[in-house]
Amino acid sequence: MSNVKLAVVFYSMGGTNYELAKWAEEGAKEAGAEVRVLKVQELAPQSVIEGNEAWKATVDRTKDIPVVSSEDIEWADAIIFSMPTRFGNMASQMKQFLDTQGGLWASGKTVNKVVSAMSSAQNPHGGQEATILSLYTSMMHWGAIIAAPGYTDPVLFAAGGNPYGTSVTVGQDGKMVEDVKDAVKHQAKRTVEVAGWVKNGNR
Repeated sequence: MSNVKLAVVFYSMGGTNYELAKWAEEGAKEAGAEVRVLKVQELAPQSVIEGNEAWKATVDRTKDIPVVSSEDIEWADAIIFSMPTRFGNMASQMKQFLDTQGGLWASGKTVNKVVSAMSSAQNPHGGQEATILSLYTSMMHWGAIIAAPGYTDPVLFAAGGNPYGTSVTVGQDGKMVEDVKDAVKHQAKRTVEVAGWVKNGNR
């Protein structure tokens, strides 16, 4: 599957989804993919970010990560999205990026992209699954192929058993409650594998 190109696109305020993105990169590279880790544009005012230590620290940690562009989406055979939940939906920063891809969509360049998604929330039933499903709704409009992890490996149960995509609970201390690294890596490898089938089948 060394010919698969994967974009890992994330939004992270407290650092969780950046960590998930890095694990996805690790898993995908182990599967032989060429990977770009990319962040979406921050929309919050700098004054608000400065008032939140964890947020400011994440912005500093990710300052050298490129901001995702339409060119990256066009380049990729597969895309893994990772974002926190906001009232059961994807964060507005991620939604804004998707909403600006109309030109790419209109030219048919989102069709048959293989996609998968991950999310986080501060409690297990705080919208993790709904957030992933909200992103998948947009992906159906794109004509993308959703590669959900389902229950394709026992590591998914250890991570909480979310069949839509890996999700994690973040405690009040800002740390992940569940151990999801192996589930993320499995999801990335599965996404690369499906993308390989699609790409090779189109030749």
